[in-house]
Amino acid sequence: MAASKQDLSSWDTFQWKRRMERFGDTDEPLIALGPKGEVDGICQLGELTDKGRQTTLELGQRLRHLYIERLGFMPEIISNTDNMYLRSTPVPRALESLQSVFWGLYPSSARTADFAMPSIIVRSAAEETLFPNEGGCHRFRQLASLFAQRAADKWNESEEMAYLNSLWSKWMPENSPRVAVDSRPRLSGILDTVASTYAHGPNTRLPAEFYDQKAREVADRIAVDEWFSGGQESREYRKLAIGALMGDVVERMVHVASHKGWRPMATAYQSGEECPAVKLALSGCHDTTLASMLASIGAFKNERWPPYTSSIAVELFKDVSESDSSGSPAGAILEEFSGPPSQKPASENPSFFSFLTGKKSQAASSSGFARTPQVNQPALSNHYVRIRYTIASYHPSCAASRPNILPGKQSFCTLEAFKEIVDKFTPANWREECGLNLDNGMFPDGEKQPAGY
Repeated sequence: MAASKQDLSSWDTFQWKRRMERFGDTDEPLIALGPKGEVDGICQLGELTDKGRQTTLELGQRLRHLYIERLGFMPEIISNTDNMYLRSTPVPRALESLQSVFWGLYPSSARTADFAMPSIIVRSAAEETLFPNEGGCHRFRQLASLFAQRAADKWNESEEMAYLNSLWSKWMPENSPRVAVDSRPRLSGILDTVASTYAHGPNTRLPAEFYDQKAREVADRIAVDEWFSGGQESREYRKLAIGALMGDVVERMVHVASHKGWRPMATAYQSGEECPAVKLALSGCHDTTLASMLASIGAFKNERWPPYTSSIAVELFKDVSESDSSGSPAGAILEEFSGPPSQKPASENPSFFSFLTGKKSQAASSSGFARTPQVNQPALSNHYVRIRYTIASYHPSCAASRPNILPGKQSFCTLEAFKEIVDKFTPANWREECGLNLDNGMFPDGEKQPAGY
């Protein structure tokens, strides 16, 4: 955006294109070139690529196929996003990915001519809870470092690491000649580079040894242990890494079940105006978000690092065998959904999380109610939660207990049981708790606290 008047009373779009510059051999400035001599469209490290835009667009198209064309849950054509909640982390590729997903979900042909500009919610980096935030949470940074050191002690001298070094160490820098959990670059960083270059075809490929199947499996297993075992073993780790986000998710669902709708923008409406309830929330986030969410509910066991353009859908349903005057067709569907006819493989991009509700809403919500203990809540057992990770349905650990699932459908956990799981690691005050237990080790209470029900 650019100001079109000196007094800043009006604004307009300013279109431009970026070209990258780099150092030459003698520090002279040179225009950066792509593998085929391209001068435009060159990405810096960590930016969203054209491949990433393609795969996130396809993700949005899959969401449209399922929730609009098959289920009729969302309207086919929209004039605004008042019934949606769009949020992104401050990382530019997450915001760009969210835009691409939205474009696939609602292309220009599905938006009216007077379509209102959507609002995308962002937070400052220090308050971001859409990913495990080491930079904004001192205690979590300590815990992450402790679990990383434990992984280094466990794996650095192992046979698995020796195998990786037999293939990759020849390309390591002189000041860090061996591949290790804590080498420079770290093993997890090498794995990320291997995955991203592999996703983009031969023009970005590393030497063939980096794509050895066994090596990639070994590196993946070690990186997952380093980054996500804390979420499986430590309640404090879960609470500070992903508890605030999971608490938000449960709060939204309880508002829907108990207050007939979640309305985060209600205060922006004038008295007497009806604020639409949110039916769909889309958040542009990261691979660490998805794995941490699954680990926190006991559903990330023997899993690989989330591939590019992975997504999690947290879906809320109501059992319509009980009276339901909403008439929502989506609420009546309690079955496994298949994907669209063509499922393309995941490629490059950060990850996505979505929250959906299965009934229409009228009444206002009350802030804070959903984070109160379950004993003080009305019955939520006629509402069900399902977790869909990329394509497959994942079972929260509550699915192991028959009273907590939908009869005949193990992938559906009662909202009551799901809330009970999440309540265990939802922080009362995330920022305050980030300053507690400093230097108290991995397990201040003296023992592990496994994730789940």
